[in-house]
Order: sequence, then structure tokens, then C-alpha cells
Amino acid sequence: MSDEELSPELTKLTVTKQRWAAEGKFLTGRVARPDSDRLPPGQHLVKNWPVLDLGQQPHISQSQWTLEVAGLVAAPQSLAWQAFQNLPQSEMRSDIHCVTTWSRYDNDWTGLATRDLLALVSPTGAANAVMLTSYDGYTTNLLLADFAAEDAIIAHSWDGKPLSTEHGGPVRLVVPHLYFWKSAKWLKRIDFLAVDSAGFWEKNGYHMRGDPWAEERYSED
Repeated sequence: MSDEELSPELTKLTVTKQRWAAEGKFLTGRVARPDSDRLPPGQHLVKNWPVLDLGQQPHISQSQWTLEVAGLVAAPQSLAWQAFQNLPQSEMRSDIHCVTTWSRYDNDWTGLATRDLLALVSPTGAANAVMLTSYDGYTTNLLLADFAAEDAIIAHSWDGKPLSTEHGGPVRLVVPHLYFWKSAKWLKRIDFLAVDSAGFWEKNGYHMRGDPWAEERYSED
């Protein structure tokens, strides 16, 4: 998605977040770790689930949805809805932490554990990162080690119900130990890469990894 293709709402949001990155907004300087503090520095708890996106919410039906898995893998996949549902299904509970400072505890997810996807596609020894692409054109990157976290899941349900469109349905990624912009909504494609490469927000001033307990909100450049 180029700057020329951005909607007015998206352009405004991008400029705002770029300014936050330049100002270091929300950084506290405190140090916390998951084993000592469930709530990362600078975060506050919410009971609701705020909605953030790039100004558009693609409506993808289950019959239209397909997940492409490609790049440095031995067994590339093109998973339609039923094929995705036929893979091992897992249930996981986790907290989520948004870079805009809200956190929500105890979210229940159902879907395909990323480790089960890895077993299916068999990344090659050269793979070190993944690039996620969404149906709205959004991209974000993850190190392979983060994508393969024990509680990471490609989710189709939240709290026992199908994911709504506004929260990334029909399918989104959930990587709880990183800021939530890394958990791409409306997941369309996963590419396995040799070199970690910046996605949309990473190109716009946000951190390449995004560890909430280290306050990796913004780029170090």
C-alpha cells in the first residue's frame, strides 16, 4: 500500500502515529517483565475491546477467504476455509496489549496454533522471519521465533464466537507477547523470509519487534 493509495482517514492516522514515534509518546522509562508484572509499563486495563484499523474493514466471507503460506517453506499452502478448519484446532487464553496503551486480560481464542502451521509447511533452515499480509493491504513482520511462540494462534473465534469483521474476522493472528499491531487482522498471506523486513507501521516509525515489557513502541532509528 503506497502513500498515494492511503485514504484521508488513514493518512491522518499515519501522520499522528509518526508524530507519536518522533515524540516517544507513552514511554514511561519503567522496566517490567512478564514474570513480575502482568501489565506492561505505560499500559492501562480496559474491559471493552477497542477497534483500531487503517480506515477500512474488508468484509471477507468464509467462502471467499483463503490463507496463502509461501516463501522459504518445503510445503507451501493455499488453505480455503474448510481446509483450515480441518487442521488441528487449539484453544488458548491470553492477554493483549495495544501500543496505544490499552491492555485487555483473559481473551479466549480458538484457531490453528502457529506451531501446528509450522509443522505443516516445514520452514527451511534459511527462514528467519515472516511477513504477514492482510486483506486490506496491511503488512507487519515478525521474527520466526516470535511467530512460533507457544501461545501464538491463527484465530477464527474469540470468547466462543466467530471473530467479527471489526476485530479481524474471519481470521487474524494473535501473538500475545508482542504489541497487538503485530497480530495482523484479516489475515491473507504469510511469507517466510530469510531477512526480517519492515511492514507498514515499522516503515512509519514503529519498532521492528514490539516487546511491551521493554516498551519497544518505536523505532530506534
